Amino acid sequence: MKKLALIETKLFLREPIAIFFAVALPVVLLLALGMSIPGFRDPDPTRGGERFVDAAFPSVIVLLSVATLAFSVLPTTLVIYRERGVLRRMATTPVRPTALLTVQLAINAATATLATVLALGVGHVLLDVPVPRMFAAFLGMFVLGGAALFAIGLFLTAVVPTARAMQAIGSAVFFPMMFLAGLWLPRDLMPEVLRRVSDITPTGAYGAALRDTMAGHAPSLLHVGVLVAWAALAGGAAVRLFRWQ
Repeated sequence: MKKLALIETKLFLREPIAIFFAVALPVVLLLALGMSIPGFRDPDPTRGGERFVDAAFPSVIVLLSVATLAFSVLPTTLVIYRERGVLRRMATTPVRPTALLTVQLAINAATATLATVLALGVGHVLLDVPVPRMFAAFLGMFVLGGAALFAIGLFLTAVVPTARAMQAIGSAVFFPMMFLAGLWLPRDLMPEVLRRVSDITPTGAYGAALRDTMAGHAPSLLHVGVLVAWAALAGGAAVRLFRWQ
């Protein structure tokens, strides 16, 4: 298992594009927009004096990193392995295919954690982004939301047959999900109907829960329930439908 983890980590690090989009790009966006748009750093009376860069924007940046890994990097890698017969051949060795899935999930989860620490750390130093005020709750929501998004990624792996199709379908899932999470239009500015739709999507619930805990508020029970439901339903479907070849 250790040797497999080392090999997969080396292979992962040889993909600079994946690392850029999952780790570097969110930090660049946080700094570029946070520094170039004065309104992001101005206290907002409608938020009780909270700046947009204090919680709302960093929560979307964290979500961007996790979603990139869950909807693109992880499923594309696994579909390529299945397409090339790697999983089928592993089934005949002492190292079972489930070990590869476990290692891949661990690598992507570690990358998401690194990206989050880096984004919040750099944001704190350069933009005075506060440390999440409900730190334990923030960690809990980070893990729960990550579980929901990675479960969806594994479901996509189970049902999409080829890497080329995976790239197209992953993008088709990623962009609407990030829109509903508030990447282009903040949730506060969404019409009421659109915000209600956002509340029941995994990315909308995830982003809202991260923002609440960063701002010092308990996450909504609705958002927690939505994340639990997506994690259970997508994870269960992935287990039932996944094929090694």
